[in-house]
Amino acid sequence: MTRAWILLFIAGLFEVVWAVGLKYTRGFTVLTPSIITVAAMIASFWLLSEALRQIPVGTGYAVWTGVGAAGTAIVGMVALGESRTALRLGCIGLVLLGIAGLKIFTPTAT
Repeated sequence: MTRAWILLFIAGLFEVVWAVGLKYTRGFTVLTPSIITVAAMIASFWLLSEALRQIPVGTGYAVWTGVGAAGTAIVGMVALGESRTALRLGCIGLVLLGIAGLKIFTPTAT
């Protein structure tokens, strides 16, 4: 796996942190969660921008949002008690399958 793909995956993980963090900021009125959320946003965007130096923008953005969406949904189910229906899990699986497909079928620029 190339450095760009690793950075892109980490950017997606930071997207999960800030998406979940938004729940705890209460509209950015609670200081510590707000600081963590903004820091995760900055890290996520910076890592995405670094990855996009070598990965096509459409692929990079789709993978970034896919990792963030699937990861946030999984955290919601595991840590926040959100619905765990088979249909919902199947849809998350499709997102992950799409991410894997983009990784497999996208050449990295040199």
